[in-house]
Amino acid sequence: MTRPADFSPAHAAADVSDRSRRAVWLMAALAMLALAASVVSLGTGAVSMPPERVLRVLWLEAAGVHDAVTAGDRLVVIGIRLPRTLLGLMVGGALAVSGALMQGLFRNPLADPGLAGVSSGAALAAAVVIVLGQPIAAAAAALLPAGLGDGLALPGGGTPFALLPVAAFGGGLLVTLLLYALSTRNGQTRIATLLLAGVAIGALTGAITGFLSYISDDRQLRDLTFWSLGSLGGATWDRVATVAPAILPVFVAVPFLARGLNALALGEAEAFHLGIAVQRIKRVTLLLVSVAVGAAVAASGVIGFVGLVVPHLLRLLHGADHRTLLPASALLGGALLVGADSLARTLVAPAELPIGILTAALGAPFFLWLLLARSRDLSI
Repeated sequence: MTRPADFSPAHAAADVSDRSRRAVWLMAALAMLALAASVVSLGTGAVSMPPERVLRVLWLEAAGVHDAVTAGDRLVVIGIRLPRTLLGLMVGGALAVSGALMQGLFRNPLADPGLAGVSSGAALAAAVVIVLGQPIAAAAAALLPAGLGDGLALPGGGTPFALLPVAAFGGGLLVTLLLYALSTRNGQTRIATLLLAGVAIGALTGAITGFLSYISDDRQLRDLTFWSLGSLGGATWDRVATVAPAILPVFVAVPFLARGLNALALGEAEAFHLGIAVQRIKRVTLLLVSVAVGAAVAASGVIGFVGLVVPHLLRLLHGADHRTLLPASALLGGALLVGADSLARTLVAPAELPIGILTAALGAPFFLWLLLARSRDLSI
């Protein structure tokens, strides 16, 4: 095998340096985009605020300065809109990172958590809480000794939000474990079997969710419908505090998978010979996706196409190196969802458009374009 005429260690080092420099610039640009989208989000609503006014409120809050002049602005920005913006950043980042992980695991740019059934499992568990949570809580309160179950049965048939992340995480994890069991033979996980089983389980969980919609009352049906379309409208500081412990550790953990996912792109046998623990990479990836998607679904309902569109856009911009792709997906996913939420609050003001409608309206044409553009490569 002959080397190209222009090959030299100096050329190789320059190429690596150039890629690193472009990665730094990309991350800086995405961080600025996320910051700009956040500032716009904080100023969007019934009380519109220019960016400089929003930044002034944030600066005074960081400095601990509270005065009567900015009390109203502080209530709007810090008390109402900042939790919504932070939740959008976390949910969008979680969905985009999950999509990047699934695409790297399946070695297919058309993969996302929805195709593997993880999203539908989390959605079903949350739907069970919405429709059956109050009867189950009431039955548990009746069975427990006096005093222990007093706080379970809620007046008015409500369900505490704290149950939703737990249920959605449990549903996503249960589907993940089931998929892993169905697709693993003799210690080897077959990716094609995992994907096909995920499609089947997704159809089954969808049917059960439909049955829950059928037996629900008017209030539960409204909650299910609005929740299934996706929204950040119920964001509070309590909700942010509930979701953050599940999503933020995923952001910290995913960079450690970058080397293994890069090696998997060459094939499982090649990755194994490079010293990658292939089965452990698969298990950890599926676990992180179930955690991130379960928390995201519980926080905002079902929001589609973010996990599909964002990683592929970044691959077009910078390539498939997961060392850059994973953190960049978190930034762009958060910026995209926060921007879509700002648009959802202005298109039909004073009403609010469910954010899942926007992401589907934008993501579905992109998916079709991607499918047609890559049909030759995918042999479909």
